[in-house]
Amino acid sequence: MMFFITIDMDEISKMNKELKALILSLVIVVLMSACSATHKNTQTPRTATEQLLLSEAVLTSLPQQIDTPLPIPSGAKVVIDTSGISADRHIVQQAMAGWLGQHGYFVQNDKENATHWINVTVESLGTEYADIFFGIPPIQGGLIPVSTPELAIYKAEYQTGYVKFHFDIFELPSGRFVQTTAPFIAEKFYNNYTLLLMFSFKKTDLIAPPQMGTIKRKIYSLGKSE
Repeated sequence: MMFFITIDMDEISKMNKELKALILSLVIVVLMSACSATHKNTQTPRTATEQLLLSEAVLTSLPQQIDTPLPIPSGAKVVIDTSGISADRHIVQQAMAGWLGQHGYFVQNDKENATHWINVTVESLGTEYADIFFGIPPIQGGLIPVSTPELAIYKAEYQTGYVKFHFDIFELPSGRFVQTTAPFIAEKFYNNYTLLLMFSFKKTDLIAPPQMGTIKRKIYSLGKSE
């Protein structure tokens, strides 16, 4: 007795296509899950990068050399007050105290011991953010319980720290107005770029920005790297 087996080539071809599609789907799922990561932007009210953008912008706005001497005698005792909308304006006050000290003035805690009052008006102090994204945004599972991470073909994130302020000088104890300074303006930037899902790089003018996930780090001591 002989048995004959009929092989349907169309069915085999169809099965091969379905098998290939299944394998490809599994590979995509594995790759997408392997590329996903948890990243918390901050554990504080402001990220470390935002804090550096603000503080370094303030320090940059104060020149090392004063082109036009202040109308205050060298060695005079001054008291500093700050005003403005920004809740971070105290950064300007502390930076001003150090800056005036470097130029030969003695900063006092109250007006009773001071010969001049410097009132700093902080017009702007904050960060700006903008981004460009080309790719597939993250998808959260709805009807289908599958979530996918962000797939960026090109992504650019721009952060800028900006400061603008001026100060008025008054004599004490008379309160006579002496002079208003020109605006002190500066900005710092921190940009992050992503190409083809996995290639990322940064551009910044910050002195020592934080580096996430870096094995080799530079150690800074007294303004010098080791």
